[in-house]
Amino acid sequence: MTHTRPDWLPADTQGPLDDKLGIRITEWDPERVVATMPVSGNEQPFGLLHGGATCALAESIGSWAAMLHAGPGGSVVGIELNSSYLRAATSGDVTAVCTPLRRGRTLATYLIEVSDDAGRPTASARLTCLIRPARKR
Repeated sequence: MTHTRPDWLPADTQGPLDDKLGIRITEWDPERVVATMPVSGNEQPFGLLHGGATCALAESIGSWAAMLHAGPGGSVVGIELNSSYLRAATSGDVTAVCTPLRRGRTLATYLIEVSDDAGRPTASARLTCLIRPARKR
């Protein structure tokens, strides 16, 4: 299992939205990508983690997992995201763990489980990405 970002991925950022939300990927293994995101700054008006922030976390981590599958020079685009909210998070960080359900040549589907600092599930999501492999020249 690798915990570091592969050399062939762009090194400058994970993306502007990831930066704004404070999403940080801590494990870059194709079988298990893990990321954290703070609740603070990502709440809805009633003090709970915003569902949109949770969806952005799920889409980001799933897309990065799909990029690991696509490989150097490949690209991916999310085509479907389903999310269920299980428990409110009000402080600390949430952790998302992304594992593949199926990885094919053109489609890859991932399960993303989000939990709070106490390890309690807060959300579950499924992301399907279209895979565009590197073009051969």
